[in-house]
Amino acid sequence: MSLLVVGSVAFDDITTPLGRAPRVLGGSGTYFALAASFFTAVRVVGVVGEDFSAADEAVFGNRGIDVRGLERAAGKSFFWAGEYEANPNIRHTRKTELNVFEHFAPKLPAEYLDSEYLFLGNIAPALQCQVRDQMGPRVKLVGGDTMNFWITGQPEEVKRFLSRLHVLTINDSEAHLLTGEHNLHRAARAILEQGPGAVVIKRGEHGATLYSHSQYFGVPGYPLEDVVDPTGAGDAFAGGMIGYLARQGAWDDMTLRRAVVYGSVMGSFACEQFGVGRLTELTPTEVEARYQEFVALSRFEA
Repeated sequence: MSLLVVGSVAFDDITTPLGRAPRVLGGSGTYFALAASFFTAVRVVGVVGEDFSAADEAVFGNRGIDVRGLERAAGKSFFWAGEYEANPNIRHTRKTELNVFEHFAPKLPAEYLDSEYLFLGNIAPALQCQVRDQMGPRVKLVGGDTMNFWITGQPEEVKRFLSRLHVLTINDSEAHLLTGEHNLHRAARAILEQGPGAVVIKRGEHGATLYSHSQYFGVPGYPLEDVVDPTGAGDAFAGGMIGYLARQGAWDDMTLRRAVVYGSVMGSFACEQFGVGRLTELTPTEVEARYQEFVALSRFEA
């Protein structure tokens, strides 16, 4: 089953209490694609600049990811610099340079239009809606993400976007902002009323919670002693979750629960090295072993 992701491919300058990585490959589309590639065939639509090298492209190629939808444009790639405090939930943006991403308008290759699974990464909601509409009724599942910038700046477009989704992934602060509800349970119900069949609220080291019209399910955070770089954890989570659902081809309540656990598995691995380093070295055996660790973490006898 082919999974199409539309999102950013970027370079990051990251500083944490454990060190600094001055230029590493990043971006929502990158983290998502690498994580999802452990479960299904992945296609990427994005834009990069002239600084995107053959070695950078090989990061995708080594995982069998289709990058025919990756547009090359004159100029530099999207760049972000940030610093994390000892509490990895607190970060400070030092620099954001949109560069070629500023005028990004997703172009879908004809070969991608038969994709049955779609994830709309964090880009302008109007563009997300355009891509969704281009894909038509063939798509079995549409997942998506958004952020504070769009929620506050383009609330009506965000509502249109939500109405086109099956699954929304969002962090707890964004859920509060989107709905005006400080209680996460009420916030989740308010989001479900806007269209998605399911919403997963990510809570960093405290895990993630799945809400749908038929169930509620929580998974703990993986007990990492050292969070080297949390930058791509949320995008890797989404890649693991949607990638697993694409591999299954159909899903029920229990399949959704397993997908959330696989998302947590991939998000935890993303934190272990700067940038996408850990995801490029990861093996399927390690993925399955950590999945079983999550099973053991949450198992108990009545």
